[in-house]
Amino acid sequence: MSTPFLHTEPLPPKSATGRVAEVYEQLDRDFGIDEPSTFVVLSSAPALLAPAWALMRESLLAGPGSRTGKELVALGVSQANKCPFCVTAHTVLLHATGDHALAERVAGGGAPVDPGHARLLEWGRLTRTPGAALEPYPFPREEAPAYLGTALSFHFINRIASALLKETMLPGNAERFRAVRSLAGRSLSSAVRRRLTPGASLALLDASGPVPGWAAGSPVGVAFAALRQAALMGANLLDADDQSLVQRALRGWDGSHPSPARQVFPGREDRPGARLALLAALAPYRITEEDITAWRRPEHSDHCLVHLVAYGAFLAVERIESAWTLSPAPG
Repeated sequence: MSTPFLHTEPLPPKSATGRVAEVYEQLDRDFGIDEPSTFVVLSSAPALLAPAWALMRESLLAGPGSRTGKELVALGVSQANKCPFCVTAHTVLLHATGDHALAERVAGGGAPVDPGHARLLEWGRLTRTPGAALEPYPFPREEAPAYLGTALSFHFINRIASALLKETMLPGNAERFRAVRSLAGRSLSSAVRRRLTPGASLALLDASGPVPGWAAGSPVGVAFAALRQAALMGANLLDADDQSLVQRALRGWDGSHPSPARQVFPGREDRPGARLALLAALAPYRITEEDITAWRRPEHSDHCLVHLVAYGAFLAVERIESAWTLSPAPG
């Protein structure tokens, strides 16, 4: 039976217990999508699943600001990261907001007619470039934590999806049909328009670290700090030399997509773990079964693989976020 997953075999959500089951329950209620594969693929690593969900919920779903606007930012991020799965998902979610013409215009590669929408889409794309000038914002200052959190959430989710999911969102690539995209969006319209209580996902988190200044006082900041703490645990799957190699490469990354012709990544024979982490950060869509096989040992479970991919993915997120020069969040 075909599944959307690559390289891992997550347990069926109906068999989930404990914290994972709690996350699924909130996902179903607040996101409106039954068993979304972008989160199911993280289920073998509950320490990652809960904060990844929390960051998306508190920014995109429950944070202040227009859902259409935040979907455009998420779509721009997904386009910049070359993640077809997530581009399709946000096109469908734009349909869910009721903006059908906008959804189809951007699905066809066009620019939104509304200048404000066009600025939001372009701003989302721009966030991939570390140090890009993100201010003045194309949204009200008081909504910045939600929009910035949405961008960072999808810089992480895009990389997970590109590395561990197939490119098509629906069986048989049915999303290529406008009617299917529209129908899928309409089925989610009531969930998308529901007002959610901010902070409800934070009870699912085990711990958090220092909250970034751009999100101080916001549930988004707590969720981001928790995801950082969980994702960086993956460093333990690499030795000190491999960690240093990957971190050095990320420090100099300018947001570009590495050319296949350039020898940017370590060889899979001598440094397979570093190769996987760096691919997850810079070009997760280029991870192959050969890359996975070269790294896997009997002790490397799906839990380990998800943590290693998440480590690389979050190093890219951290490079983007740490290069921001933003005014502090309003008090």
